[in-house]
Amino acid sequence: MLRERLNRACERSLIGLALGILVFGPLATGAVRTLDFLIIQGLTIGVITLWVARLWLDQDYRLLWPPICWAVLAFVAYAIARYQFATVEFLARNELIRVLVYAFLFLAMLNNLYRQETTQCVALLLVFLAMAISLYAGFQFLTQSQRVWDFVQPAQFRGRASGTYICPDHLAGFLEMILPLGLSYLFTSRFSPVLKVYLGYASLAILSGIGFSVSRGGWIATIASLLAFFAVLVRRRNCRLPAVLALLLLTAAVTGFICHTQRVEERLKDMLTPGRAQDPRSRLALWGPAWRMWRDHPWWGVGPGHFDARFDQYRAATFQLRGQYVHNDYLNTLTDWGAVGAAFVAAAWLILFLGVLNSWRFVAYPASTPVGMPSNRAAFVLGAGIGLLAILLHSFVDFNMQIPANAILAVTLMALLCSHLRFTSDRYWVRLGLAGKVLVTAVCLAGVVYLGNNARHRATEFVWLQRARRARTAVEQVEAMKQACAAEPTDFEVWSQAGEIMRRLSWRGNDDYRQWAEAAMQRFKRAAALNPFAPYNFSQYGRCLDWLGRHEEAGRYFQHALNLDPNGWYTIECMGWHYLQIGDYLKAREWFDRAVRYKWLWPGDSSAATYLRIIDQRLAEPKH
Repeated sequence: MLRERLNRACERSLIGLALGILVFGPLATGAVRTLDFLIIQGLTIGVITLWVARLWLDQDYRLLWPPICWAVLAFVAYAIARYQFATVEFLARNELIRVLVYAFLFLAMLNNLYRQETTQCVALLLVFLAMAISLYAGFQFLTQSQRVWDFVQPAQFRGRASGTYICPDHLAGFLEMILPLGLSYLFTSRFSPVLKVYLGYASLAILSGIGFSVSRGGWIATIASLLAFFAVLVRRRNCRLPAVLALLLLTAAVTGFICHTQRVEERLKDMLTPGRAQDPRSRLALWGPAWRMWRDHPWWGVGPGHFDARFDQYRAATFQLRGQYVHNDYLNTLTDWGAVGAAFVAAAWLILFLGVLNSWRFVAYPASTPVGMPSNRAAFVLGAGIGLLAILLHSFVDFNMQIPANAILAVTLMALLCSHLRFTSDRYWVRLGLAGKVLVTAVCLAGVVYLGNNARHRATEFVWLQRARRARTAVEQVEAMKQACAAEPTDFEVWSQAGEIMRRLSWRGNDDYRQWAEAAMQRFKRAAALNPFAPYNFSQYGRCLDWLGRHEEAGRYFQHALNLDPNGWYTIECMGWHYLQIGDYLKAREWFDRAVRYKWLWPGDSSAATYLRIIDQRLAEPKH
C-alpha cells in the first residue's frame, strides 16, 4: 500500500515537473538564455530521478518502447560519439546537453504521461497557455509596444508581435503547433459544450497571435496545416458541415486581416521587392555558406553547433551579420551533423508519422463506438499530428528547432503521439526484469550525473559573469572573469571577453600597460586554442603585439585572422589598423576603404571612416 502511494506521488510530481517545463520555456523567452535553459535542465534532472523511483516502486513496471525509441537511441549514441571528435569542445558539449535533455524528456513523457486524462491535461494546458501568450502578442501589436517583459525588442522586429519570445517567427512556430490541437478538440472531442466554447475562443486568439507575429513562414505553415486539418475533417460525415463553415469564416478573417493591416501589407511588399532587408532571398546568404560547408564535410558535418563558428570562413561580402543559425533546420542539421546524423533524425520523423497512420484507425474508429462518433483520443492524434506538420513546414525557412521551448514542445507532442501506439498492439510494452531495471537505472543515473555536473559548472560561470558585469572597478571585473574562466575552462567566449577587458586596461597607457597586454595575449591565445575558427582572437592578439611594438609578429596574426574571415569588415579593418601602426599609409588606406565599403551593410559605428580621414590628412601634408 505504501509503495502504491509513493508511486502515485512520484507520478504526480513527475507530471507536475513536465508541465512546469512546458510552461516555463515559452514564458522565459523560449529558454534561449543560459540561466533559463539551466532551469529546464534542472527540472529535467528531477523528471529523470522521479522516473527511476517509479521504476523500482512499481513491481510490475512495463516500459513503453515503440520503434521510434530505437531511432532516438541511435541519434543519442551518434551525438555522444560525434562530440568526442568535435573541434570546438564547448560548442559540441552544449549541443550534446540539449540532445540529452530532449531525449530523456521524450522517453520520460512517453512512459509517464500516456494516460488519456494526462494527455488531455497537457493538451488543454498548452492551448490556454498559447491563448494567454497570444493575447499578450495582441497587446504588443495594437499598442506598438517594443518590450517583451523587461527586454527591449530588437529594432528589426519592431511593429511585429513576439509575445513572450524575442523573435516573432519563434512565437509563430510555438502557436502553429498548438492551434490544430485547439481546433481538433473543438470539432472532434467529447468535451462539454461550455469547454468547447472556451476552446473556440482560445483557437481564435491563437490564430490572431500568428497573424500579429507577421511571420511569413508562420503564415504559410499555418495555412498549409489548416488545409490539411480541414481536409481530414471533411472526410468525417458528422464534421463535414461545421468544417466547411469554419474554413470559410477563417478564410474571410485572414483575408480581412491581411488587406486592412498596414504592417502586413508592408511585410508582403518586402517579400516581392528585391534588395529589401526583409527580402526572403536574403536567406540565401546563409543557405549558400551552409551548403558549401556540408559539401566539404558531407558525412559527419562540420560539428555539433559549429555552423556559427565556421560561418566567417564561408560568408559572402554582402552579409556582415553573425551567422548563428542557418534559418533552415534541415540544412542546419546537415551542416552540423552531416548526412549520418540527418538520416537518424529523418528516420525518427518517418517512423513517427507511420506510427500515427497506424494508430489513427484504432483511435478514430474504435470498435466499441459507432463510426464518426467524437473521440478525445482521435482529437489529440489529429491535432498533434497536424501541429507537427506545421512546424516541419515552417522549419524550411526558420530555426524553430534551435529554440529550446519550441523543440521541447515538439518532443512532447511526438512522445504523446507515440504513446497512442499502445492501442494498436501489446508488443510495444516491455516487461522489465531485475537486469532490465538495473540497466535503465544505470543509464538514467549516468544522465543525471552528467547533466548535473554540467549544470553546476555553467551556473557557477553564470554567477561570476553577472558579478563581472556589476563590478565597480576594472580590477574587480578582471578577478570575476578569472573565476568564470576557472568555472568553465573550455568556454572560449569568456576567455576572449577576459582578454578584451585586459587589453583595454593596457591601452590606458599606465605604467603597467605591458603586464596587462601580456595577460590579455594569454587569454586570447587560450581562446584561440579552444576555438581555432574565431578570427577575433587572432586579430586582438595582433593588436596587442602592435601595441607592444612587435609589428613583424603582429602581421602574421592579422593575416591568419583574414584567412579565417576573408570578407568580414572587422578583420579587414584590423589589417588596415596594422598597416597604419607600421606607417604604410597607402596599404592602410586600401584596407580601410574596403572595410568602409563592407561596413555600410551592417548597422553600427566603424572607426574605418575616421582612420581614412586621418590618413588622407597625413598623405596631403607636405613632405620635409
